[in-house]
Amino acid sequence: MNNGPDRDRVDGGELFVVATPIGNLEDISLRAIRVLKEADVIAAEDTRVTAHLLARYTIAQRPMALHAHNERARTEQVLRLLAENKRVALVSDAGTPGISDPGAILVQAVRAAGFRVTPIPGPSALVAALSVSGIAAERILFCGFLPARASARRNAIADLNQRSEALVFYEAPHRVIECVEDLAAGVSHPEQRRLVIAREITKLYESVHECVLDAAADWLRGDPDRQRGEFVLILSGLDAVEESADWEKMLITLLKDLPLAQAVRLTCAISGAKRKQVYERALKLKAAQ
Repeated sequence: MNNGPDRDRVDGGELFVVATPIGNLEDISLRAIRVLKEADVIAAEDTRVTAHLLARYTIAQRPMALHAHNERARTEQVLRLLAENKRVALVSDAGTPGISDPGAILVQAVRAAGFRVTPIPGPSALVAALSVSGIAAERILFCGFLPARASARRNAIADLNQRSEALVFYEAPHRVIECVEDLAAGVSHPEQRRLVIAREITKLYESVHECVLDAAADWLRGDPDRQRGEFVLILSGLDAVEESADWEKMLITLLKDLPLAQAVRLTCAISGAKRKQVYERALKLKAAQ
């Protein structure tokens, strides 16, 4: 297997999917720099963001815009360039194109047209956050961004409630509190499940905080700076929840037919669970209905 630079030198048009830094510009790979320098065209999600990266590494190339709103139209242009034996590099604002970023439509069309698509791997907020989370999960489910609308977000969380994998989300600063509140109200055992809040990974104000899901919203509210930046949220899976928390299934059933106080009292009497824990969970289940 050829792992050297010649691996990227082929005849005919080729699309390179290039991962770029998610914050610290020093995280770009030597291979990515070389591919960007040698590309005939660089297609970028935001040309202003990419221009800053290119200037940092003295890459004399003016990128063309390829983003979520024009990807289909630009795809035809890229296919014409490839037919002219041009080398096209695709980049997003940060991380890997096609991962919660534009790129998948273009890649699918280029592959269908018979041109070669080569990944130039590198930074990923998902992988970086997982590596420092301390959550030892054999399986993860990457969920990307949850819906912005509250009702759609809660429905999406309800669909995820019985998944046993660790769940990974991206979230924006203006929605992060609402997101963790809806997670706490919508998933089982929020008082036991660990949530890692990774913020501004590789950037100046990078922080990684771990707490139980139930405490996450209060922690975020404790300091306005904790609500700034781009977030990766990692929620431990149901596999990590203690069996003693099965009282929640009982509580959910009782709440369908009984007043909240009575459902809490019976759940505690039958299961032996602590009243404060059961009562707080009952309030959140009622609020989510």
